Amino acid sequence: MHAAMAAALVERGAAWEFVRGFAADRATAIEAGDGCDGAALDACEARLGLALPVAVRELYELLGRRGDLTSNQDVLLGPEKIYVEDGVLVFREENQGVCWWGVRLDDPSPDPAVIVRFDGAPPEGGEWFGWLPAFSVAAVEMVMSETVLFDDDLVDACDTSEVADEALEVLRAHVPSLAFPRYPDDDEDGGSLWFVSEDLLVRWDPGMATVRARTEEALDAIGELLPGEWIGM
Repeated sequence: MHAAMAAALVERGAAWEFVRGFAADRATAIEAGDGCDGAALDACEARLGLALPVAVRELYELLGRRGDLTSNQDVLLGPEKIYVEDGVLVFREENQGVCWWGVRLDDPSPDPAVIVRFDGAPPEGGEWFGWLPAFSVAAVEMVMSETVLFDDDLVDACDTSEVADEALEVLRAHVPSLAFPRYPDDDEDGGSLWFVSEDLLVRWDPGMATVRARTEEALDAIGELLPGEWIGM
């Protein structure tokens, strides 16, 4: 996974290969039929009166019907629900309606940068911030995040807000960091980080570490090491 990430960050096709490998290793392999069919995407484009960016269409064709990889916590909008607001193609929303992700329609790239809007108001007229430099990279992040947030007994979260520096030092000492850009790019607290080992997938957010383990033993082990208040332990 560490080696594959290097290519995924710079080449769109490598990002889709990373997603395939990640799903096979940490969830369930992507199969034919897991993507949206061309007719549904054509209908989306006709409804919106525009062509979807190449990378956006490729993601939906690859796994647009795999809610376990795209919509455990936040929601990848179906082709019939993608919409445009103030020049932004909105494709994803937070499950309680306080965050939206999109790409600017005036970005000519086939793999445009992804932007984000926070707060509890609808996205129309609001301020958008940088999220990640390419849609394919944001798709990689989405699949990892939705997997680490899958609701089962091998997932837990640790509130590290009172011991953030100590907890981050422990993580770095025991779980290899994944070379992924910190995001969002305007986060005053430094943004999110990823750590991955054979048995652990960890997303570090300022004040919270979310962990998905391959085994109960691995989850217990990181639970004993990482300081903070565990939600489920």
